[in-house]
Amino acid sequence: MNDPGLMVMASLADGDKHGYAIMTDVERFAGVKLGPGTLYGAITRLEERGWICGVESDDRRRPYRLTGEGRAQLAEQVGALDRLVKTAARRLKRA
Repeated sequence: MNDPGLMVMASLADGDKHGYAIMTDVERFAGVKLGPGTLYGAITRLEERGWICGVESDDRRRPYRLTGEGRAQLAEQVGALDRLVKTAARRLKRA
């Protein structure tokens, strides 16, 4: 799975992060390098949906936070992925 929005939300589920920290975290746990355009495009879409929000900071970098609605959306997507993986694994065993 390589949905940038899902990966950004998964990263933020571990705590607030700014863009570069999200990029390095995603690369570490998913093995996917998100370019700046892909990352900030996903961040914009997630903010527009209300799933993440910017957090005030004294630093020049803007951290982001997963909202309650975003956490619920992430849980729903993880559940759907879990069902997909279990179905695929079961069918592979029969093949």
